[in-house]
Amino acid sequence: MDIISLVIFLVIGALAGWLAGNIMKGRGFGVIGNIIVGIVGAVLGGVVFSLLGITTGGFLGSVIMATIGAVILLFVISLVKKNA
Repeated sequence: MDIISLVIFLVIGALAGWLAGNIMKGRGFGVIGNIIVGIVGAVLGGVVFSLLGITTGGFLGSVIMATIGAVILLFVISLVKKNA
């Protein structure tokens, strides 16, 4: 992975984390936390989409996939916090 790909991955993760924080209303973790949630969500979204046989293309598809993964991650975190 070259530096440009890494920067694009981080931008997609940051955008996805911010979107997921807004979608889940109050379940965000601040700027840095949302970036981390977005990056982990991007990986989770990629796994979920591949298991379902869904492919995405381009920047917008990657953002949508990462956002869905980040929303799933925030939902799971909220369930764990509620039960702990």
